[in-house]
Amino acid sequence: MSSHRVDKIEKLIKEEISNILLFKHQEMELGFITVTNVKVSPDLRIAKIYLSVLDKEKRKFVLDRINFRNGQIRTELAHKIRIRFVPELKFFIDDTLDYVEKIEGILNEIHKQNDNKTHK
Repeated sequence: MSSHRVDKIEKLIKEEISNILLFKHQEMELGFITVTNVKVSPDLRIAKIYLSVLDKEKRKFVLDRINFRNGQIRTELAHKIRIRFVPELKFFIDDTLDYVEKIEGILNEIHKQNDNKTHK
């Protein structure tokens, strides 16, 4: 269970990283990305940032570009938020939507099979 302080910091980091990627790093040509979630460790030393990338083929490219500028992004974050220690940033691709699409595809296939059985 996370504390109220950790929750507030996660929300703040999510908002600020979103703004940094949207406004400060447009030249990276990342396409449409969204910060979907931020999880900060209880000691506030590490922040795991999950990104959703609209273009599935560009996911590795986007992650590589963001990781290349990780230090710069962390420095910009330090200027935006006022906490004693700005956590180390670790970026990940959020593949939750892929999982949801896969489950929906399986359910649709099951429904089609059931419909075919009832019409025979």
